[in-house]
Amino acid sequence: MTDRPIILLSNDDGIRADGLQAVAQTLAAVGELWVVAPDRERSAIGHAITLDRPLRVEEVRPRWLAVSGTPADSVYLGTLHLLPRKPDLVVSGINNGYNLGSDIFYSGTVAAAVEGTIRGVPSIAVSIEFQPEPDFAAAARFAAALARTTVERGLPPGNLLNVNLAAGAPRGYAWTRLGKRIYREQVTERVDLRGKRYFWIGGPAVAAPDAAGTDCEAVRAGVVSVTPLDLEMTSSALEGALPEWRLDGFEAVGEPRKAPGAP
Repeated sequence: MTDRPIILLSNDDGIRADGLQAVAQTLAAVGELWVVAPDRERSAIGHAITLDRPLRVEEVRPRWLAVSGTPADSVYLGTLHLLPRKPDLVVSGINNGYNLGSDIFYSGTVAAAVEGTIRGVPSIAVSIEFQPEPDFAAAARFAAALARTTVERGLPPGNLLNVNLAAGAPRGYAWTRLGKRIYREQVTERVDLRGKRYFWIGGPAVAAPDAAGTDCEAVRAGVVSVTPLDLEMTSSALEGALPEWRLDGFEAVGEPRKAPGAP
C-alpha cells in the first residue's frame, strides 16, 4: 500500500483523448494515478448515469480503465469499486472547450467532478478554450499545481473547483464566480433522403460583456479562472419569499425557513 495520495482522473472525451493524456503526465508526479474514463467521447452528456444496461470495464494498461458508460458512471465505479481505496482527489479533463457559466449544467467534464464531490472526494474540472490543434501543456501544469494544493488543504464537503484557461500562456489565475455564457438559440430543421424531418439544436456562443470577477471575464483577460462550485443549490431568495405563498386547499406545515441574514 502506498502512502502517496491516490488521484482518479476521468473526462468526457474518452480515455484516448489528448487532454487526458497530457494531464495524466503531470498528475503522476502528484500522486498514484488511476485513470477511469469513458471508452469513447461522451461530450455534453451532463450527469447522466447508466441504469438500463450493464457497464463493462476494459483495462487499457495498468491502472487505466475504460468504461462503457458516462463520465459520472466512470467516477462512480472508480471511487466505489475499481480503485484500491477511495481516492484523495478526482480530476476531470482536460476538456478542449470552455465550461463557463451555464455550461456546467451540460458538461460531462464538470459532471465527473460533481460525481466525485457527491462521493465525498475533493474534485476539480479543467477545461481550455477550444482550439483545432490544442496545446494542453499550460493547463496540465496548472492542474497539477492546483491538485497538489487541493490534496494538502482539502475542500469543504459538497464543494468542487471548476478551472478554465484561455489559449496561450496564462497571466496568472483568479478566484472567480460563474458568469453568463450566452449561446444563439437555434433549431435547424432538415429533411433526410427518405423525406423525414430531423433537427440540429444549439447555436454558437455569442460574445457578450460580463461582470468583473466572473469566469467569462477572467478568460477574456487571459487569466486562469478557478470557480468554486457548491452542490447546495437551495435558493436563498425563494427561501424567504415562498412562506408568503398561499395554496388553495392546502396548509403549510412546519416553521417557515428564513433566508440567510434575515432577522
